[in-house]
Amino acid sequence: MFRTALRNVLAHKARLLMTVLAVMLGVAFVSGTLVFTNTLSDALQKQSAKGFDHVDVAVTPQWKDAEGDRVGEYRALTPALVDDSARVPGAARAIGVVTGFTALADKDGKLVGGGFQSQGGNYWGAEDPRYPLVEGRAPKGEGEILIDSETAERAGYAVGDTVRLSVDGPVLEPVVTGVFTTDDGNVAAGGSLTLFDTATAQKLFGKADTFDEIAVEAKDGVSQAALRAQLEEALPSDVVETTTGQKLADDQAEMIASSMSGLKQGLLVFAGIALFVGTFIIANTFTMLVAQRTRELALMRAVGASRRQVTRSVLIEAFVVGTVAAVAGLVAGIGIGAGLRSLMGALEATVPDGPLVVSPGTVGTAFAVGILVTMLAAWLPGRRAAKIPPVAAMSSVHAQATTKSLVLRNTLGALFSAAGVAVVLAATTMDGSDGQAPMGIGAVLLITGVFILTPLLSRPLIAAAAPVLRVFGVSGKLARQNAVRNPRRTAATASALMIGLTLITGMTVMAGSLQKAIDKMAAAAIEADYVVSMANGNQLSPDVERKLKEAGDVTASSPMRNAPSRIDGKTEFLTGVDGGTIGELTELEVEDGAFEVGGTRIVVDRDTATSYGWKAGSDLTVAYEDGEKQKLTVAGVYEANEMIRGIMIDTATLAPHDPEPADMLVMVKTSGGASDAVKDRLEKALGTNPAIKVQDKKDLSNEIAQTFTLILNMVYGLLAMAVIVAVLGVINTLAMSVFERSQEIGMLRAIGLDRRGVKRMVRLESLVISLFGGVLGIGLGVFFGWAAGELLGTRMATYELVLPWGRMALFLLLAALVGVLAALWPARRAARLNMLQAIKTE
Repeated sequence: MFRTALRNVLAHKARLLMTVLAVMLGVAFVSGTLVFTNTLSDALQKQSAKGFDHVDVAVTPQWKDAEGDRVGEYRALTPALVDDSARVPGAARAIGVVTGFTALADKDGKLVGGGFQSQGGNYWGAEDPRYPLVEGRAPKGEGEILIDSETAERAGYAVGDTVRLSVDGPVLEPVVTGVFTTDDGNVAAGGSLTLFDTATAQKLFGKADTFDEIAVEAKDGVSQAALRAQLEEALPSDVVETTTGQKLADDQAEMIASSMSGLKQGLLVFAGIALFVGTFIIANTFTMLVAQRTRELALMRAVGASRRQVTRSVLIEAFVVGTVAAVAGLVAGIGIGAGLRSLMGALEATVPDGPLVVSPGTVGTAFAVGILVTMLAAWLPGRRAAKIPPVAAMSSVHAQATTKSLVLRNTLGALFSAAGVAVVLAATTMDGSDGQAPMGIGAVLLITGVFILTPLLSRPLIAAAAPVLRVFGVSGKLARQNAVRNPRRTAATASALMIGLTLITGMTVMAGSLQKAIDKMAAAAIEADYVVSMANGNQLSPDVERKLKEAGDVTASSPMRNAPSRIDGKTEFLTGVDGGTIGELTELEVEDGAFEVGGTRIVVDRDTATSYGWKAGSDLTVAYEDGEKQKLTVAGVYEANEMIRGIMIDTATLAPHDPEPADMLVMVKTSGGASDAVKDRLEKALGTNPAIKVQDKKDLSNEIAQTFTLILNMVYGLLAMAVIVAVLGVINTLAMSVFERSQEIGMLRAIGLDRRGVKRMVRLESLVISLFGGVLGIGLGVFFGWAAGELLGTRMATYELVLPWGRMALFLLLAALVGVLAALWPARRAARLNMLQAIKTE
């Protein structure tokens, strides 16, 4: 039986090629994902470890309050502690570290790097071992800085250039005195690192002759543990904490591995989808291969082979095919991993250098996936073939599906579909995260049910295309009959395309609806023309609002300022606003009372009011950060949204209790409305500061939606793999169908159907099957997109369903294109059949 199985594999090379390709693509995706994420994780971890080369022990502030709890203000690290650390017997040197946000502008005035990754620090003395200089000298005073080599290359800066930067304050224009190299992870991720001399860094970052950390390097022969013990003995335990460099590197490596696991899982989900789609193709292929060898298998049964041996021979074929596909997929996956790393570099997402990592786990996974998926998909066709009685098979009386089996299949499909719809609908009524798991389960049940019912659905849906197919005469009629001749095969082929289009359509519906909701939220909640904020999300100085008020175009402005307080024993953040102008700058629906902020009158969002039992006219007592208490009155209750919520109080009332005021953002209304010219004047009024963003409502909407757009584009790219596998499935099905119908095609040619008519027949059959899968996929995608939106709508009041008709038409056109392209080779093969030889085919 083993020799027979091998002979069958070698005898059907062309027929099995598509199956090998389908499995290979799935394996390549899985192994490529593992190679890419392992390579990236390994490179980041090695680079992270390099960053601790000069830190054997890190001394950090001990966070404690008056009661000894680990909260509140920290004890400062003074120069004396740096000196004490350096005098420890095992210490080679001690470096005081100062860090903070530094916004560096490029030559066009735009922020280099991205917000949080734009960092600044101090260069220690005349030579800092952490940052080797490749050009120039150390900085001296506020007028000089160093920049990292990658930023210098990206922004086009060189030693001697004057640059613009801001450190949470006015714009500075220092000179670049040197360029250095660094293993800093933020720089590797595309950010920037700017260094000042220590005194300047302390002044600019508000450290007042103190440090954020002390990096201590050990002498040769002194272990990190020994150095840490010496430091713990020499330094006051109530002021500092000590951590070894190895522990810091291990924690960083663990954090990197954890962050990479999310990316890996996301990519593997799409790899699983590609494999799931490929499973249909493999099962289809082996079903047809087994059907073509029905007489051969029956003869083997007649001469003594058992059912188990027949099934085993099919599984051996699947094992050989799966092994070949796994080897090819692993090789292709290594190439995909290398390609993804290069692609990230091309997209300016800096990736650390390092070798490709092909772990034993990756190799094992590739073989396990390739072989197991193929054998599982081939098991059912092999088992079904073994059940056919030998006499019936040799008489070409193929076992047709019985009425009982069809009723059972359709009943199961209906039950799964009904259960799926019920669970999904129930999930839409749940709150946010509570409904995610039920919706996922419901989606799986519904897709499974539709797949089981697809043979039943194929007849009426394909019959609906009959009027169009009649236009093509005999070829169109034959194409429709061929498409419904074997409903199970048609269903399996269409299902492969259906799954890919379900996911693509569902994501598109959700993304379009989210974009609409975000636009509506920005337009409905904010009447201001511009919102001004820090690029890294930090707080603004109150000077920003004062400068904006002095700009000629500004007619109204208000800060939004957070201040902690205690109400009924709970911590609540008050939002300080300008009571006189906030009404002009926002458009919030008032549910109770009036939107009136001033003196002791405040407004509260509905959720907060409900939690405390407040309504318009309610009185409450607030304890401010300075310990003072005040009685306030709720003037109104408003409907909150994702952009504006909380307890609003007049800044004039809040100011006496807020010793260090800082604004989250400033809203601005101008006389001429939003325009490029006005925006430019506002930016100039703020000194064209790279650390500050001036955004209109469209900018805000685009910024929020940018993440969804990026994810959607990634999904399109990843699901393209599933669509490619589906194309192979259609080609495979048509090629097998042409082979099975060789005699029939020869007879059609003999009675007058020309080669062009044969080609048209095969193409139309392919087109009908692909459009059938496309219609099912788009329909399911719209349903899932609606359901996911209903779940999201519980947290986003402005969410509403938006059907992207243009894109859905494009997806249907894509399905048709898949059908046309997939039919090219099978149609050509059918047209080239020799009619006499075909008629003689058994």
